[in-house]
Amino acid sequence: MLKADLHIHSEYSMDCNTPLDRIIQRCRELEINCIAIADHGTAEGALKIQKLAPFTVIVAEEIMTTQGEIMGMFLQETIPGGLTPQETVKRIREQGGLVNIPHPFETIRGSALKDRAIEEIAAQIDLMEVLNSRSPFPANSNKAKAFAKEHGIVPGAGSDAHTLFEIGNAYVIMPEFNSPQEFLKALSQGKIYGKRSGVMVHLFSTWAKVKNKFLSRRKHG
Repeated sequence: MLKADLHIHSEYSMDCNTPLDRIIQRCRELEINCIAIADHGTAEGALKIQKLAPFTVIVAEEIMTTQGEIMGMFLQETIPGGLTPQETVKRIREQGGLVNIPHPFETIRGSALKDRAIEEIAAQIDLMEVLNSRSPFPANSNKAKAFAKEHGIVPGAGSDAHTLFEIGNAYVIMPEFNSPQEFLKALSQGKIYGKRSGVMVHLFSTWAKVKNKFLSRRKHG
């Protein structure tokens, strides 16, 4: 069986400073043996850690569309942002990937995919986070669960960790898999566990974003 945290960020995200080797170390400490690295706007970190980790790594990316974020999973390369949700889904499919909706129906997160966009692509969604540890309101999770059930979407979960101590705050115990379709089947048989990380964790992301922007300006200044 796998203990899977299906939403983790690394130093390749603009709002995270967690090195890849520390992620591997932390996962081993927590006996997590399956992760999805889903950095903002790039699959580069996920592709690198996949070669380093002694456990299963799903290459993912949080892609900012014109209507909010969609997560592509089982990707081969980065998908650019700024596309429509429909075009983003098309690009994910072209790589043989799966379409995941991170933090759906989130009411205070500006990056969340708009409700109308979720409705419009519902038939093309493979899985949806019904537990995201960074989403503070249970009502949003309940809405996601109901939507997933209504539309036959597989429920998933992830910590959305931007710091080491958040890793494993949400995870799924599920069977092993060897392909994207096997993953969906295994996930549908899985059991979700987790807790909410609290609103204070967003301060760490904000600080990381400010720090990285400052360092980038100094580097290119």
